[in-house]
Amino acid sequence: MQTVKMVVTGPFSAGKTQFIQSVSEIDVVATERKISSDSERAVKDATTVAMDFGRITVDEDLVLYLFGTPGQKRFDFMWEILSEGMLGFIVMVDSTRPETFREARSILETFRAYAPTPYVVAANKQDVKDAWELEDMRHALRLDARTKLLPCVATNKKQVKAVLLELLYSILAEMESGK
Repeated sequence: MQTVKMVVTGPFSAGKTQFIQSVSEIDVVATERKISSDSERAVKDATTVAMDFGRITVDEDLVLYLFGTPGQKRFDFMWEILSEGMLGFIVMVDSTRPETFREARSILETFRAYAPTPYVVAANKQDVKDAWELEDMRHALRLDARTKLLPCVATNKKQVKAVLLELLYSILAEMESGK
């Protein structure tokens, strides 16, 4: 059996935990703690402090292990630890919070520095009225035309699977090309 480690990263409250919970066939191992800061509590009431872990069986020969990173800067020491052995990563971006786009870009560059693996960017909350259009997000995030920027709703299992499959196809293509 082949196992593939994928990391789901992105800014605070981008939807990483929900993304993993939507598809995991096991109860997600989550390290959520109550938020003490008023400004962060205005967005949500708990945050990941170490990691989230989920698993999805693609077929009898392939299992994906999904590791979600903390989004807060104070827990970024976990990023490098979680990136070890990853074959690809997903950067989750909340399409309704442009104030997080610069941070998302920084996280993307950090993970590319950890490992030159395939990655995709998932534009979460595309079902919300004030979500940014994908092309506007591409420009704001300074993504080139080759970077896969995918629409996503982290609560929609079908869309989450589509994002995972796009990343998996990129990983398999790289493996076949012998990199």
